[in-house]
Amino acid sequence: MLMRRRSTDRFGVTQWFADGRRVGVVRNPRITIAVAIPVVLAAAAVAVVVSAGNKPAPKPALAGAVALARLHRAPLPMPTANPPGASDCNIIVPAHPLSARGLATPYQLSGPGCTMSDTDLRAFVQATIYDPATGKLYVYEPLVIDQGTTPAVAPVAPTLPQGAVVTIDFGFNGDNLTQVAARNTDALQQGRCVNGLPGSIFGQVSYCNGPAFYRATRRAVRAGTLKIPALGTGSDGQPCPTTRSFTMVDQDQSDNVTTMYLLTPDGRTAQDNAANKASLTSASVITNGSDDALLDRFLDPALGCTPFTAPDLSNSGANATSQALNELQAYAYQPHPRALVPVNDPMTEVDGAYSVEKTNLYRVGVGQFQLPSGIEPARNARTYCIRMLRYQVASLQRNQALFTGQPPADPTVGDNLFTFMAARLSSSFDNLGCASFGMTDPVHLTVDENGVATAATFGDTAAAAVTSPSPTISGTSPTSTPTSSGAQTSPSGTPSTPPPSTPPPSTPPPSRSAPTPGPS
Repeated sequence: MLMRRRSTDRFGVTQWFADGRRVGVVRNPRITIAVAIPVVLAAAAVAVVVSAGNKPAPKPALAGAVALARLHRAPLPMPTANPPGASDCNIIVPAHPLSARGLATPYQLSGPGCTMSDTDLRAFVQATIYDPATGKLYVYEPLVIDQGTTPAVAPVAPTLPQGAVVTIDFGFNGDNLTQVAARNTDALQQGRCVNGLPGSIFGQVSYCNGPAFYRATRRAVRAGTLKIPALGTGSDGQPCPTTRSFTMVDQDQSDNVTTMYLLTPDGRTAQDNAANKASLTSASVITNGSDDALLDRFLDPALGCTPFTAPDLSNSGANATSQALNELQAYAYQPHPRALVPVNDPMTEVDGAYSVEKTNLYRVGVGQFQLPSGIEPARNARTYCIRMLRYQVASLQRNQALFTGQPPADPTVGDNLFTFMAARLSSSFDNLGCASFGMTDPVHLTVDENGVATAATFGDTAAAAVTSPSPTISGTSPTSTPTSSGAQTSPSGTPSTPPPSTPPPSTPPPSRSAPTPGPS
């Protein structure tokens, strides 16, 4: 998330487990306060570190239809009232969500106190569409409204290509967003929707039909029928970053969407398109705090890079970004080492413990390869910390002057893009539990009286901690695909082997603009 939430786990204010339980207040002990602050405020900060050594052994991966049945159980009931500081909501998914009619039917935000008028409780939905017949990609942004209300303007009804493969991604500015099928429908089964594990959802994000979408698009990339634009080179002389670049990831990479809506003064929403902007002149634009938005709207422009876009069917075909487009470009072009969702991502933990099962379930929803069988979770977590610190500190040092002259993604966190990124890295160090591996946070922040970072430096002690050899943690691919009835033999729905570095004889060679990638 890019926005400061009521209970944020992104910027070191409050850490939350993926199931919504509060861990505790997190503060960086190396912060230098630029102005005097009462000592009582500093004393209220309580550091919490989850020791990797106390993580229980991961459960074996779920198999087959059992996994799907568990994933499609009825969601946990919403509390009768949100506890102080909590922000949990439901998102009501319409029938046949992968169809044109389903995409144009508004999703509904429900739950005690849940409303799109509340910055901290807004939900967003984004669809990315692949046409196998033409090799073209499209974006569509389904609308979210408050339950019991009507849209300010009815959503645009898209025309989908025959045989289109659709993935739907969800984002939330609060803590936990639970998918719920519209009344008297099998919407979650129809959309092959995944919210996490029973009793332990991912939190802010979820998806529908992601494995099938990435299976189809990766096959097309390998065959050369889907052309993905190359990354290009940034003004720093490095390859442009992707969502799988250690130079920009944080504690929960590949999360949330780039969707924007219009919000009217009376609290109703509409799709953010040219026609609606012209008619709803008093409406404001609302956004989902997102790693993808950070990449597309801040880092890419700062570095002179161009985001991957496709025609937006909800905005007369104007080019738009999406989470899935970013993941596809990262899959095709991200150089080694590739950052893939680790087991110490708070969204993939279960009750604060590493879960290979849940991590794999998250990974396949964003087109990433599963962890290898028999992986040592602590090793995966440690490697992620090492590489994040090593590559991101080097990038921030290299681009300090450039980023200092750019606006921050969230002005309540840093006063420019450089200080924002430094503060974000520092809180990721805490929330990933990197200290439990004997590492030291390299970031030294100076903040003002409002807690906004105004300066940052990097210490040598942490640099020494990350120069130890980093083990290679590679991904393996899932093993099967969903059936037409929605059953599947693994939670993935992706090919049984990673894309080969050299296509088999029966596969046409990939085009030069879309090289054959492999897992990291």
